Amino acid sequence: MKIPILYEDNHLLLVEKPINIPVQEDSSGDLDLLTMLRNDIKIRYKKPGNVYLGLIHRLDRPVGGAMVFAKTSKAASRLSDMFRRHVIERNYFAVVHGTLKKKRGQLVHYLHKDHRKNKVFVVHPTHPNAKKAVLDYEVMESKKGFSLLSVNLQTGRPHQIRIQLSTIGNPIFGDQKYGGHLKRSGQQLALWAHSLYFEHPVRNEPIGVFSLPPSRYPWDLWSIIANRGENFKSNKNPAFY
Repeated sequence: MKIPILYEDNHLLLVEKPINIPVQEDSSGDLDLLTMLRNDIKIRYKKPGNVYLGLIHRLDRPVGGAMVFAKTSKAASRLSDMFRRHVIERNYFAVVHGTLKKKRGQLVHYLHKDHRKNKVFVVHPTHPNAKKAVLDYEVMESKKGFSLLSVNLQTGRPHQIRIQLSTIGNPIFGDQKYGGHLKRSGQQLALWAHSLYFEHPVRNEPIGVFSLPPSRYPWDLWSIIANRGENFKSNKNPAFY
């Protein structure tokens, strides 16, 4: 499988992750994105031996869209610190069931991941393993019992967007884990990592990439998505790819 490259230089590799591919090796034994990209770099640049590629963040297996990897240890260290400080802008599209009470807002929950069940739960802030989760959302459009949301992550907790939206009664379309009674077998999770925007960890200049979801249901309900990429690019107005 050829992975679309959104941006690449000596320090960074930003790609569009395909859906249903694990980011790194897991118990499924399926070929993972990190291995695929390392193999691709090795072939394209005729590199001998092992190829360094730093995994900085993750997307759930059923989620596609923009991801950044580090090609040098310097970039990896600085990017990791930027993620810890929450200075990297991460925007997602999500199609959810129902309509939200507010056009825009912020969701704050405390989450605990049960690693044995591979599932996240909302818990009381005093829970010994509670992690604060914060996201901002805006309703772009609502129709036919669904709403299209633009989501900006303020924290990066496992399954964060999925569990937070489900908790307020608006689970994401096709979410087999948090969709409750609305989930349907065979539906694809309608969550997409639309864009990344940050300061280049070595060159200290702004850089950003965007990725658009596939033109199939339920994404094809929203004509606004087709123009979103160019609008996002022109609004940011620095080095945006």
